[in-house]
Amino acid sequence: MTNLILATDSYKHSHYLQYPPEARAISAYIEARPNDFADDVVFFGLQPFLMDYLARPITAADIDEAEAVCAAHGVPFNRAGWEIVLAEHGGYLPIAIRALPEGMIVPTSVPLVQVETTDARLPWLATFIETALLRAVWYPTTVATLSRQCRLIIRAGLERTSEDVEGQLPFKLHDFGARGTSSGESAGLGGMAHLVNFMGTDTMEGLIAARRYYGADMAGFSIPAAEHSTMTSWGKAREEAAYANMLDAFDGEGKLVAVVSDSYDLDAALTGIWGGTLRDKVLARKGTLVVRPDSGDPVETPARAIRTLWEAFGGTVNAQGYRVLDPHVRVIQGDGMTPASIARLIDRLIAEGFAIDNIAFGMGGGLLQQVNRDTLRFAMKANAMRDADGVWNDVAKAPATDLAKASKAGRQAVVMEQGRPAARRMDEVAEADNLLRPVWRDGAMLVRHSFDEVRARAV
Repeated sequence: MTNLILATDSYKHSHYLQYPPEARAISAYIEARPNDFADDVVFFGLQPFLMDYLARPITAADIDEAEAVCAAHGVPFNRAGWEIVLAEHGGYLPIAIRALPEGMIVPTSVPLVQVETTDARLPWLATFIETALLRAVWYPTTVATLSRQCRLIIRAGLERTSEDVEGQLPFKLHDFGARGTSSGESAGLGGMAHLVNFMGTDTMEGLIAARRYYGADMAGFSIPAAEHSTMTSWGKAREEAAYANMLDAFDGEGKLVAVVSDSYDLDAALTGIWGGTLRDKVLARKGTLVVRPDSGDPVETPARAIRTLWEAFGGTVNAQGYRVLDPHVRVIQGDGMTPASIARLIDRLIAEGFAIDNIAFGMGGGLLQQVNRDTLRFAMKANAMRDADGVWNDVAKAPATDLAKASKAGRQAVVMEQGRPAARRMDEVAEADNLLRPVWRDGAMLVRHSFDEVRARAV
C-alpha cells in the first residue's frame, strides 16, 4: 500500500501513450462542484498527503513491483518514465502543486488545489496521481465541512439561549466515530478534520494525526465515560451500585463523567436512581454528571431526559430567559445525531424553554464514515496543456448530457472578490493576488501549516 506507482487506477498506466505528441506539461485542478449538501467547504487535508506520500521517493524496488503487477494485470507500464523519475529526480515526482491555505472556507466551484508537471518528458504525471491526491483531499475536506455544518447549527442555538457561546461551542459536538471507519488512516484523517471545528473527541488517531501533520500538541479532549459493558456487568439488580461507583471513581472539581443510562429502563434510571436514590450524592459532588441516553427517538428521548432532570434537580433561568439545569447534571445525545436531527433537537429544547447549555451532541459513523466523494461532488480535471512551443492550451470537457459536469478551461487562480474566494484564469490575475500559492515542488514542501492556523481560518 506504500508504492505510489500503484496508488492509482489501472487505466492510468496507459495514459502516457494517449496524450498528444506535442504535450510537454499538463495542469489539473481539484474542486468541489455545486451540491445539495453545502455551499461552502472547509479545505483541509493536503498536508498529510504531501508528507506521507509525495515526500517518500519511489525506489527501484517500487518500479520492479509495479512493472510485475502491471504485466500480470494486463496494462502497459512506462518503465522508461519511472526510471527518469528515479535516476534524474531522486525518486521524487517532478510536479508542482499550488493550493489554498488549509482551513479556508471556500465556495463550491472554486479550485482548492492545482497540479502541474515540471519535466517536459513526463506530462502525464499530473493526472496519474489523481486517484491518490483526490481521495487525500475529498475525505478530510468533507468531514471538516460536515462538522462545520453542525457547528453552525449549534452556534445558532447557543446564540439564542446561552450566556457563554464561545466557552461552550468547542465541546458541543463529540466525535465517537473511530470504530465506524473503514481504516485507522480514515479515523486519523477524519478525526483530525472534525477537530478543525471542535475540541471534543474519542478518536485518538485524530489526535495523533493532528500532532504529526500539523504540530498540534493536543488538539482534542475527552472525559471518563461508561459503556454498556461496564454498567451491565454489575447486573440489573446492582444498577444503582454501578452508577454510584462512577460518581465515586471520577469526582473532582470541575470534572465531568458520562454515564450511559438506558441499559434497562432510561426513565426508571432518571426518576428512581439519578433523581431518586442517588440525587443527594450527585448534588454533593464537585463535578458534573452527564447522563447519556443511547436508544429511542433521537429528539424526544434527550428532551424528555432534560425535562426529567429539571424536575429532579432544578436549576436557574439565565439572562436569555432559558432554563439551565443545576450545574451538577447535563445530558449528551450521541445516538442518531445528524445535522438535521441536531437542528430538530435544538428547536425542540428551545421550544420547551431550555438553553442549549444543557446538552452536548455526539456523532459516530455519521461523522467519519457516512460521506463519500459525491457528498460534495469532488472532481479533479485537467485544465491546460503546454505544447512544444511553450504555449498553454485550454483543456476542458462540456458533456451535452450533463453540463453540470463541465470543467474549467485554462490554468486557474483564486482571488478575493467581495470578501469571498472566486475562481479566475491564472493569465488574468497578478501573481500577488492569486491565493493558490505554491506548496510543493519536485519533492520539497514549500509551506507547512500549523493546526492553530487551520482552526483560525475555519471560523
